[in-house]
Amino acid sequence: MHVPSPRSIVGTGPVAMDMPAPAPALEHVDVLGVAIANLTMAAATAEMERLIAAGATRARALYIVNAHTLNLAWEDPTYREVLNAADLVLGDGTGVRWAARRQGIRMRDNLVGTDLTPYFFTHTLPRRYRYYFLGARPDIVARAVGRVRQDFPDLEIAGYAHGHFAPEENAEVVQGINAARPDVLLVAMGNPIQERWIRDNLPALEARLSIGVGGLFDHWGGALTRAPGWVRRHGLEWLQLLLQQPHKWKRYLIGNPKFLCRIATHRPATRGGRRRGDDERTSPCAGT
Repeated sequence: MHVPSPRSIVGTGPVAMDMPAPAPALEHVDVLGVAIANLTMAAATAEMERLIAAGATRARALYIVNAHTLNLAWEDPTYREVLNAADLVLGDGTGVRWAARRQGIRMRDNLVGTDLTPYFFTHTLPRRYRYYFLGARPDIVARAVGRVRQDFPDLEIAGYAHGHFAPEENAEVVQGINAARPDVLLVAMGNPIQERWIRDNLPALEARLSIGVGGLFDHWGGALTRAPGWVRRHGLEWLQLLLQQPHKWKRYLIGNPKFLCRIATHRPATRGGRRRGDDERTSPCAGT
């Protein structure tokens, strides 16, 4: 994956945090009971900066959802509640765009983390945000950090740690993050583990904004190769991932048809809920 390189920024020093502006009235689209903000890449970046500023009073959470995430949320109401409790939920992939289109809504951008994160790095470098990377195998996260340092030499990386730690080590991991004083914590543990981890640890985390980034470190660390642009434009990036991760075949070959069935039969609801009759046990899409 090519990560765009920014212009060199001269000078160092702490981030000068502005007072957070009032939360704007964002347009949301309900996909299987999850409220997803409909933003451009630039608007998402501005909203992320607002959350970082607002994080001075309470740590904030941002999740990025795709068809697989939404399938999990549909099947598990407690996970759906975790997603809807976030300060911001963004949409990733063709499935989200198709679901919105069924409601007459055009998603303004595909906010996949492999595009959004380097865009955010590039467009906020003068702010001198500090980043912490948490997740993936030890070798993968180390290579991912090395790649980011190569492509973004002026980015302030506060630290990193792998995501394969025992429950009894969790408090020590959180302490290590807080000791590094990051503004932004990138958590790459996959769905639904990363969102549940962020939710459970947010009260103890001092990072202003925690973001679930899924397989981002695998791309940066060389374990996954990004699909060519023409494949992504045709909505077939999932096929590239399937070829590289055949053990996840159920996610794509069974999960994608189930997702299409679900968005065809689901009636959009208010944030965090379902319409009466949208019961997974009686849904025609319930079977595997």
